[in-house]
Amino acid sequence: MNIYIRSSATISAQKTFGDVPFLTDPVEYEGMRLKTIEPDYKNYIDPKLMRRMSHVIKMGVATAQECLNQASVDMPGAIITGTAFGCMEDTVTFLTRIVELDEEMLPPTAFIQSTHNTVAAQIALMLKCHQYNNTFVHKGISFESALLDGIMLLKEGEADNILVGGTEEMVDVSFTVLTRLGLYKRWPLSNLDLFKTQSKGTIGGEGAAFFLLTDKPSADNLAELVAIKTFYRPKDDQDIQLNINKFLVANSLKAEDIDLVITGKNGDTKNDAVYDVLSDSLFANATLANYKHLCGEYPTSVSFALWIASNIIKKGVVPAIVADGEMKNQSLKKILIYNHYQNIYHSLMLVTAC
Repeated sequence: MNIYIRSSATISAQKTFGDVPFLTDPVEYEGMRLKTIEPDYKNYIDPKLMRRMSHVIKMGVATAQECLNQASVDMPGAIITGTAFGCMEDTVTFLTRIVELDEEMLPPTAFIQSTHNTVAAQIALMLKCHQYNNTFVHKGISFESALLDGIMLLKEGEADNILVGGTEEMVDVSFTVLTRLGLYKRWPLSNLDLFKTQSKGTIGGEGAAFFLLTDKPSADNLAELVAIKTFYRPKDDQDIQLNINKFLVANSLKAEDIDLVITGKNGDTKNDAVYDVLSDSLFANATLANYKHLCGEYPTSVSFALWIASNIIKKGVVPAIVADGEMKNQSLKKILIYNHYQNIYHSLMLVTAC
């Protein structure tokens, strides 16, 4: 059975939401974190409901609705999301009020909306969708787990038009904590110069991306999602190459067959070491691309990479801002996405033309 991406939508730190040019006008930021460019939510959410929604809920609901609109689908057969940190803004609000109100007379809204499955639940409530609804909280492979669940539902014939998304928000508290842990750089820089500075740490990010999966072939489909693989804490670079080779062999491919490799480089010297090794060995003859200078680093950022890959295949062009070096392959039929989060959670995705 073939799995197709029928439509996709994303809210990111770039101009990516709605009917806009495909990354032809990159937005430059000066700092240590990237914030999303938010649309007019009134076009997607009832203003009365929107008053009680946090940042990540609004992003997720609007992106999911836009994804459905692009496919002209009113009701999905299932809603599946992936997130590592969940609704951080509501969580921080609730914990703060516990202290401020001395654990008495606490308003319930922030607590109710602080759970990780709030985005998927809110989408279902707005659509009045009573179908399968699930959220995966698997740290750096949360989005990949959601995709795998959607694929299994399709293959088992349990549902069609499955809405799968990855959401993450960055709040001041989480940014401060992760910066102290050494994840982010401690001085401002341009996101477009991220890969020119060899130093410790990367830039923070946030975003939401949703995809509508189907097993029905159509000329309107963006791309085919051929396979996904995750692996945990590889021993060394050789182990990583072994996993990638096994993945390619399982799909009857060699490294030379891949037209474009999208990597998860994020400007951190330790993080990027494995990508540098692969670019000089397994992917020495491949056309490479990067994406985290556009959206920042966060656990479900690979959803942004999948949005880029599906649009590259549909439009037949690699935006200059994501290309890493010269275009060695003019064909754009097979794209491999390889990303890791803190060199612990690794994932591979193979996306091809329909």
